Amino acid sequence: MPPTNTEQPKQESPYEMLGGGEKLHELVDRFYDYMDTLFETQSIRDMHAKSLKVSREKLFMFLSGWLGGPDLYIEKYGHPMLRRRHMPFSIGKNESQQWLLCMEKAMDDMSIEHDLRIILDRSFKQTAEHMHNIQ
Repeated sequence: MPPTNTEQPKQESPYEMLGGGEKLHELVDRFYDYMDTLFETQSIRDMHAKSLKVSREKLFMFLSGWLGGPDLYIEKYGHPMLRRRHMPFSIGKNESQQWLLCMEKAMDDMSIEHDLRIILDRSFKQTAEHMHNIQ
């Protein structure tokens, strides 16, 4: 009797499902374009440097690894320590909702598969709430 293959088929990572680095760059660029232009996100925009170039790069690198792609952020900066790195900023419900608004609008602009969108919505919301350091 031939051996049976009990390996599960390889599950695509959210990074791969999104479309890899090119689509992730698009998402990050749309996200920061919204942050830079929406009146209702002015308070989180003010937390960032005048130029968003470094923020765009760091978010892309972080999300790459976070979504199951290359661990670019860890390779360059070490462990993300998200909460610790955001402690200098006052982040409460209002700030996390502004961040989520930018990300939701960015995702709305893209053709993200329904199941992936559900995963991303849930994961981004949990992470944004985890960043809260004020009431």
